[in-house]
Amino acid sequence: MGKTTGFMEWQRVPAPKREKSERVGDSREFVLPLSADEAKRQAGRCMDCGVPFCHQGCPLGNPIPEFNDAVYRGKWKEAFLALSGTNNFPEFTGRLCPAPCEAACVLNIDQDPVTIEQMEKEIIERAFTEGWVRARPPMSRTGKRVAVVGSGPAGLAAAAQLNQAGHLVTVYERDDRPGGLLRYGIPDFKLEKAVLDRRLKLMEAEGVTFRCGVDVGREPGFRALREQYDAVVLAMGARRARELEVPGRELSGVVQAMDYLEHQNRVVAGLATREPRLNAAGRKVLILGGGDTGSDCLGTALRQGAASVTQVELMPMPPKGRSENNPWPRWPIIFRTSSSQEEGGAREFGLMTKRLEGQDGKLRALHAVRVEVHREAGGPPRLVEVPGSEVTYEVDLLVLAMGFTGPDTGKLAEELGVKLSPRGTVQVDAHFATSAQGVFCAGDASRGASLIVWAFSDGREAAKAVDTYLSQEVSCLPTRGKDCSFG
Repeated sequence: MGKTTGFMEWQRVPAPKREKSERVGDSREFVLPLSADEAKRQAGRCMDCGVPFCHQGCPLGNPIPEFNDAVYRGKWKEAFLALSGTNNFPEFTGRLCPAPCEAACVLNIDQDPVTIEQMEKEIIERAFTEGWVRARPPMSRTGKRVAVVGSGPAGLAAAAQLNQAGHLVTVYERDDRPGGLLRYGIPDFKLEKAVLDRRLKLMEAEGVTFRCGVDVGREPGFRALREQYDAVVLAMGARRARELEVPGRELSGVVQAMDYLEHQNRVVAGLATREPRLNAAGRKVLILGGGDTGSDCLGTALRQGAASVTQVELMPMPPKGRSENNPWPRWPIIFRTSSSQEEGGAREFGLMTKRLEGQDGKLRALHAVRVEVHREAGGPPRLVEVPGSEVTYEVDLLVLAMGFTGPDTGKLAEELGVKLSPRGTVQVDAHFATSAQGVFCAGDASRGASLIVWAFSDGREAAKAVDTYLSQEVSCLPTRGKDCSFG
């Protein structure tokens, strides 16, 4: 695979980026393409490791050594066909996936993995440029009708696969445009919406129908929807945000991360005017939450012209390198710096919010205390407050990015009899089937908030299960680690 000695001759070279001082002045993507020669070298680093542990890290089962080898040999179309056999949307994973495949790469033993995520982006963008990506409607239709509720990653993957199998697919989206979190949850500087619209246009040309502005559960109800279709796939995501339950939460100036990000995306798209409540310009901003959502809020606040931005995490700062109980190829629990964190702002770790302080109903300060992790023999780790460690932050805008607790199930259980898990997610079996006949669920709605690559994988696998349910026989749908010819 690649060049046998490539990993010894060439170092990992990340994709170039626009200068930080330039990119914070707009909402455009800032990761630049590799040169053709550099792409060949980076693909050539994929070693003939015998057991490709990258497959363990990739929920989609992408043929990573194969497409890297093809790129190294200059066979870009071959690389595209290999990648597209298991991944419907490499342009999304190549921009947004945290790359668990790279964490499992054998070269990551020395913290120098192959640039797999960037290579996916290089391959798919070359494919679009060369005209290899085009609408391929199914040659015949089964006559079966399937409704997909939600047009985020899981819903799009399920819809694409079911349509490919010949079923008539209608995707319902409560927002005004399709894409779910890809449209309104991911900032444009990470995913320009023209990239999303390009793919949606292809899906429509292939026969997928999108119905936007339809809030399933209200009109139509879940029961009515089920009666209209031969099968239903629930892919609503898990957007129910974790709350901050402290005194002062009601103060003006406290907002949820998704409200903040969605509004900014609408402003960038020209669909809304800037709202003072969700504008960081000239304000002291504090973001609670150190994950991807918090990082997206940080990058957004910097672009809005915040006077200062501080990102606060509840847990202590992780180690710079792997600990002994976190060996390769497990996901490395280490200190990371996102692209937004590279651009500016401060970071704090091990702080627990105790109360918020305001004046005339407006937020003015956040009071917190430092915490440490205590591990007692035989018991789970717990956070303990450090005496005398109280700290106060002046803050005008507090963005809550503390994660998500599950989907908004509404009347789902009442109308369809769908069982929920103790966590409040939709309960499914090994084939993504719910307790209601003909109703399936994929992505965060059943898994809980997770990675985009898992949503795509779940959507594909759920589509396979729906196809089997409808036809009572296994059709040729490419799923995890399995390919079907594109013809």
